[in-house]
Amino acid sequence: MAEKLCPKVILEGTRLTFKTEIAFALNEHPRIVGPRKYRYHSPLVSAEWCAFTNFPWGRGLINFAPDEEAQAMETYHTWVRLFELQRYYSWIVDRFHLSTRMYQLLNHETDYPFRWLEQRLLPLNFRLIYVHRSPESFKAARAERLKVSGNPSQYNDLDIFVEEQRLMERLVSESILPTLALDISDNDVPGAVERIADWLVESGGLTMPD
Repeated sequence: MAEKLCPKVILEGTRLTFKTEIAFALNEHPRIVGPRKYRYHSPLVSAEWCAFTNFPWGRGLINFAPDEEAQAMETYHTWVRLFELQRYYSWIVDRFHLSTRMYQLLNHETDYPFRWLEQRLLPLNFRLIYVHRSPESFKAARAERLKVSGNPSQYNDLDIFVEEQRLMERLVSESILPTLALDISDNDVPGAVERIADWLVESGGLTMPD
């Protein structure tokens, strides 16, 4: 019997780095989740869901208000416990704790180191994919995103993304999770997915040791 594929991947980076497109492609790639004869709903989750407010583009696990800190931390504890209870399944996470650290540092000057979280993710064989791009490539990425965005005003000032990326690079360097830095400046999502697949195969990130 072939080994069970149960990769656990966290995609981090600024907006306009095509993390969501990469996440969907990973979740259907036969080298990542195995060949499928029909389509089904394996988990693809995100801290970017605006689940704390009852209106569009509201607050959630990344951009929570200071008085929502307890709710946010309880949510993170709930997520990691769910991952622990279902360790023999694939989990693809589109933005998570580093995005929270980045937002809260830039907007509230508050840091949440999340070492406790990574110490629990590490035995589950979680891998970190840091998706980044060159500063000059953000303009072309914005043009692509505006074709589909329901909230285009968030992309008006590209300098914000460059600043966020500088901070994200530091936060990624502080992570204890096995990490792949993935340059998406060429906007080649299929190529990026193949590079991720190669790395997961080479580093043992596709299976869960007993």
